[in-house]
Amino acid sequence: MTLRVAAFALCLYAAAVLPALAQRLPTGVSPDHYDLTFSVDLAAARFTGETGIDVRLAQPTSKIRLHALELDITRAAISAGGQTESAKVTLNAADQTATLTVSRDIPPGRARIEIAYRAPLNDKLRGLYLSRSGNRSYAVTQFESTDARRAFPCFDEPAFKATFAVTAIADRGDTVIANGRMLSDTPGPSAAQHTMKFSTTAKMSSYLVALAVGDFQCLEGGADGVPIRICATPDKRDLGHIALDSAQKILSYLNKYNSIKYPFGKLDVVAVPDFAAGAMENTAAIFYRETDLLADSSTASLATRKNIVSILSHEMSHMWFGDLVTMRWWDDVWLNESFATWMAARPAKTLDPEWHMEVSEALENQTALNLDSLKATHAIHVSVDTPAEIESVFDPISYEKGASVLRMVESYVGEDAFRAGVNAYIEKHAYSNATAEDFFQALTDASGKPVDRVMGTFVLQAGVPEVDVTTACANGRTSLTLTQRRLSLDSASSDGRERWQIPVCLKTAGTDRSSCLLFTQPTTTMPVGDGCAPWVFANAGGRGYYRSVYTPDAIKAIAPDVETALSAPERLSLVSDEWALARAGRHTVANYLDLVSGFGHESMAQVLGVAADRLGFIDEYLTTPSNRARFRAFVRSLLQPAYQQTGFDRRADDSEDRRSLRNVIIGALGGVAQDADVVANARGAVAEALEALPGAKPLDPILAGTLVYIAAAHGDAALFDALARAAEHATSPEEHYRYLYALPGFTDPALVQRALDLSVSPALRSQDTALYLSSFFGNDAARDPAWTFIKAHWAELEPKVTIALGDITLAGSLSAFCSIDARDDIKRFFASHALPTGERTLQQTVERIENCAAMRQRQQPSLNGWLASRP
Repeated sequence: MTLRVAAFALCLYAAAVLPALAQRLPTGVSPDHYDLTFSVDLAAARFTGETGIDVRLAQPTSKIRLHALELDITRAAISAGGQTESAKVTLNAADQTATLTVSRDIPPGRARIEIAYRAPLNDKLRGLYLSRSGNRSYAVTQFESTDARRAFPCFDEPAFKATFAVTAIADRGDTVIANGRMLSDTPGPSAAQHTMKFSTTAKMSSYLVALAVGDFQCLEGGADGVPIRICATPDKRDLGHIALDSAQKILSYLNKYNSIKYPFGKLDVVAVPDFAAGAMENTAAIFYRETDLLADSSTASLATRKNIVSILSHEMSHMWFGDLVTMRWWDDVWLNESFATWMAARPAKTLDPEWHMEVSEALENQTALNLDSLKATHAIHVSVDTPAEIESVFDPISYEKGASVLRMVESYVGEDAFRAGVNAYIEKHAYSNATAEDFFQALTDASGKPVDRVMGTFVLQAGVPEVDVTTACANGRTSLTLTQRRLSLDSASSDGRERWQIPVCLKTAGTDRSSCLLFTQPTTTMPVGDGCAPWVFANAGGRGYYRSVYTPDAIKAIAPDVETALSAPERLSLVSDEWALARAGRHTVANYLDLVSGFGHESMAQVLGVAADRLGFIDEYLTTPSNRARFRAFVRSLLQPAYQQTGFDRRADDSEDRRSLRNVIIGALGGVAQDADVVANARGAVAEALEALPGAKPLDPILAGTLVYIAAAHGDAALFDALARAAEHATSPEEHYRYLYALPGFTDPALVQRALDLSVSPALRSQDTALYLSSFFGNDAARDPAWTFIKAHWAELEPKVTIALGDITLAGSLSAFCSIDARDDIKRFFASHALPTGERTLQQTVERIENCAAMRQRQQPSLNGWLASRP
């Protein structure tokens, strides 16, 4: 599954209030095969179902318990040994189960369960739910992690793998997409219906069953003999060409990487109008949110094209890691998500090397490191029992941290050994379940290195290791001392007992070569070559999952060589590590600005973007009215030379790298530095594009979002109205959300209120509510009004916010506050307004607010002194 991610908050998939009770089923009954029949009535927003389950019993019993939730069961029977008996059904809403009881024991061996039921097509974006687009309805499934039980009675745990044969009855004008291939399509049972039967699936878990009903239309293609379809509502069908071309290439890549070829016969990829996740890896039938799959081939931005490829790679790699081999229980969900996140960049590297996916991977590392530096983090492998606990671990620890550790281990053992271990793991556990230990062992056996011990320290232990780096030179030789401990934004949170086995790779001044060692002790000292090296960089390649800590003198020594001696991932690692130390109070903001002052000619947009984001934080939270103008003047002086080179307007010979760099520079100058000329140019360009008059210059797709954001921050009511109209009449998801999410960026109080009012309007889809509201907290002019509005309208907003793990999104976005008063108000409010799955995120937000407030007090004198010392 792919998560939706905001600029500063997670946007995940479906959630609601769930009971805090363990709901594991007994293991004495296990399913082999399901026959599922769904009769879908879109007009009435209901469906009926018939479920037949072939099961095996380990011992005699008169009771069989399975999962069922919000299903009105009308008939149940159990057959065994040639006899069939009606079963009494006892529903338990608290543990989401149904118990079937017969009058005498069913003997060990095979039996058949038959259940008939009916249920609503709900509006919760989970289970089998109702989706709408235009003037018509659709029925769509979203089952991960524990919502198959809302669509059919089942053994709804990943270890209960079985085969599934689906039959669907739908309105005559509609089609159905499911996991299997369509075997037949016949009229009836009524004159207004038809019945579609699908082939039996391979063995898989219940959360991977899929069904979509409506007037979907598809683009068709294929790769390596596997038919591929990209499907959408009729009006958006032609927005699937980028996805189809990409999916074909990705499947070919994955078939080459994996020793088992794509095992599921066909692949459908479906964009649905309302979908909580970014995408979901249903076996052979991946479901998507429209904005993550569909785009206009002629106008799609670089970010959108990369996003489509990355998410397709993520979901398609799940066909092996997650669907073919499935974790035994949700405590190892990282086995699915970490691997898919790790794999996502690999096909893109071959499709377009100029996308610099290695830098995108380094950014993922930073996402995980930032979260994992908090006290309220968790280990990658974590015990979970209830649905709420399960869903709370679909976060950057399970995705980005796991992927970062895999990249580090791959660098440690080598690509060939890593690939051999991955394939040995898949071959051994195909069509079955596995654990973290199974994966560790496969990599250890393939590489001959202690991967099990290395990964154990990172997977079973929470937190970020820091590696302190000091050098000394004596008798013409450099010696290096490394010391490890846990890094935390709150130094009091670590007791110093944590230890990691860390693959550390070193690079010294004057050479492009690196050497690696396994750092296992609290401290180690070693020689690093002949001569006195001016500096030693301790994260060669930027793939290490740790923070490198250098002395201020070492930073000054490495600064002149940053552009020439360090790769883009290494530069990103260096500047991010230094910022993390400033946030933790280990270094000063002056140390950070000394380093960043050398990044004015940074050529990689993503690296400069990270540095610029931190400058934005300093401007908003650390400057004061007395020095803010001086700080903004520094930002202008830092970036103006690069701006003079790139210019404002797109040029005929521009590469995507140059256009992306221009985007970051203009964003920082027009946002952080408030450069009057850049702001005026942005407003003019957006106004011209929105007028769409003959000869009007269209916005560069790479730059469009930034220009719209700058224009909105300085916009009036006329621009607000124009952006709202543009969002309403947009012809692609990218265009729609570009304009919609600009509305929270206005600063005029009346326009902020108008934008807030939209959040309780039927015009805003439930799937978008949490992310839309979260956008206000990135705007300091809208932050307080937005929080006041949310508290006042919680009764209206709660059902929409909690529909898609939006409580996690909303809780995360509140970390934009930076005062103890705000922290206390947030804690008071949510003490009486529970967040179903956002409790841990709320704890992280409180911690971030406290850190920001402490950093402000601690670092403002440093910033003032640094600015005062500048000429």
